[in-house]
Amino acid sequence: MPVLAMLAFFPLMAQESLPSDSMLRREAARMLMVGFRGDQIDDNSDAARYVRDLHVGSIVLFDVDLTSDGPRKIGTRNITTKERLIKLTHQLQSYADEPLIIAADQEGGMVCRLKPEYGFKPTVNALYLGTQDNRDTTLYYAMRIAQEMKESGVNLNLAPVLDIHRDDGPHLGHFKRCFSTDVDAITRNAGWFIDAHYKYGILCAVKHFPGHGSALGDSHEGMVDVTSYWSPSELTPFEKLIAKNKVDVVMTAHIYNRRIDPDYPATLSHKTITELLRNNLHYDGVVVTDDMYMEGILSQHSIPEAFALAINAGADILLVGNNIDTGFEADRPFKLVDIIVNLVKTGKVPYQRIHESSERILRLKERLK
Repeated sequence: MPVLAMLAFFPLMAQESLPSDSMLRREAARMLMVGFRGDQIDDNSDAARYVRDLHVGSIVLFDVDLTSDGPRKIGTRNITTKERLIKLTHQLQSYADEPLIIAADQEGGMVCRLKPEYGFKPTVNALYLGTQDNRDTTLYYAMRIAQEMKESGVNLNLAPVLDIHRDDGPHLGHFKRCFSTDVDAITRNAGWFIDAHYKYGILCAVKHFPGHGSALGDSHEGMVDVTSYWSPSELTPFEKLIAKNKVDVVMTAHIYNRRIDPDYPATLSHKTITELLRNNLHYDGVVVTDDMYMEGILSQHSIPEAFALAINAGADILLVGNNIDTGFEADRPFKLVDIIVNLVKTGKVPYQRIHESSERILRLKERLK
């Protein structure tokens, strides 16, 4: 059922109990994780406007600018040297009136924003760690990552990957981003990886729910359907780590899995996020989407419709890195807050969902103080 028709039945009384516009905008902005250009900021920069004026809840950092027309080179976005990154994160926090979530993908191996070229220690990929399957080895390399994130002011690692390894997976297997083909080895090594981060007060986002490892396509480039390949065992690492209270944030995948939801990809699926993750796996923490401007979403939905679906599905943080082929747009975060507010005021998203997500995010932020 189209989202507009699906939500048309919400009663007008929901609109009558809305908070002030300023409060609604504040809670909507708290749900955004946004990116910006540059490794230095000042009072007039985009990043300052996002944090100080708009009050976004989270920032995501990259080291390569994917929006420029020229060659994609390292050191062209936010992370260029360790010294500059420390200054940058300090400035970002200074503009915030509540603890700011500052995230980066630091899985190790090919997906590594804090690179040796910028003064950071070398990392190893997840498949190497899973093949070794040794607690001391995984702790050693994960603690090196966590320590440098702590020193740099990055407080959320968008890792570890809980997906099952597949050699011919173009986005995960090819880059050796998964620990193993064995779900128990994945669970063990991901748990050790998270433990190492906790020693330095760094939060982790496990990904990509409900399992992206079997995908033979890349959701950056278009719709990916894993229905024929996915197995329920792919839920096991998520389930076991949730039961052990080791999951701070869950990142969803932009994949269709018609065995779970015949209509929507996981990021937009109430059956996946609320019914499966929250109700069946008993997870009540923060859910963050993968980038909402990836073609896996945009090829099927407009941004307003995608936002309505994701929020109603149970997502709490909507990631918009402003760093993919759709290009950089300086005022995009402001427009996205307008979209969320309009969705609430027109009854397409109940205010309770916004408030519920805001409360989850605030509880997460309490751990950053």
